Amino acid sequence: MLKYKIIFAKQLLLVFSVFQFLSGCLDAQKPAKKPSVNKDTVKNSTVNYPPKKIVNQYRNAGIIETADTKPAEILAFAKNLIGIPYLYASTDPAKGFDCSGFITYVFNHFNIAVPRSSVDFTNVRTEVDYRNAKPGDLILFTGTDSTIRIVGHMGIVESFENEVLKFIHSTSGKAKGVVITEFGKYYKSRFVKVIRIFPDDKF
Repeated sequence: MLKYKIIFAKQLLLVFSVFQFLSGCLDAQKPAKKPSVNKDTVKNSTVNYPPKKIVNQYRNAGIIETADTKPAEILAFAKNLIGIPYLYASTDPAKGFDCSGFITYVFNHFNIAVPRSSVDFTNVRTEVDYRNAKPGDLILFTGTDSTIRIVGHMGIVESFENEVLKFIHSTSGKAKGVVITEFGKYYKSRFVKVIRIFPDDKF
């Protein structure tokens, strides 16, 4: 009888040891890393700013030439940048983006000249009701002080399904960097407008 008790105790001890080992492995797991940037897609940190003539064109006439680029291509590239941190006044993916730096980098990848500052998008192209927004449209907001109705932040509409609009942007808020955000109460208080820079036949 004593022999069986000893065997049972040894088996119980073995089971307990295995459980502790597995628990230790779980506790030792490293926290999930931020999404890495696709190195084949983000080839370098260079942004070629448009010539002054082009800058004046979109400031005065509100025109951005998108050529043959489609909104879906813009969004696919933009999503490769998710996880890059926020850095004020930067267009360098190796360091971070501010909101307009992110927009500049994405569109510049397709040789599309856009304003460098979010406020310069105020009179660009065509305003559309946000309820008619399509992926690839640009969404404009005030700065953090919503009482000052001047554009100070922006993003790209990522989706609009079941009456829920989401946009991708580089934020200095809690998320700190390039993320996809739902157009909820906070951003509705800062909302200025949605603008469409792509022709309808590109969607």
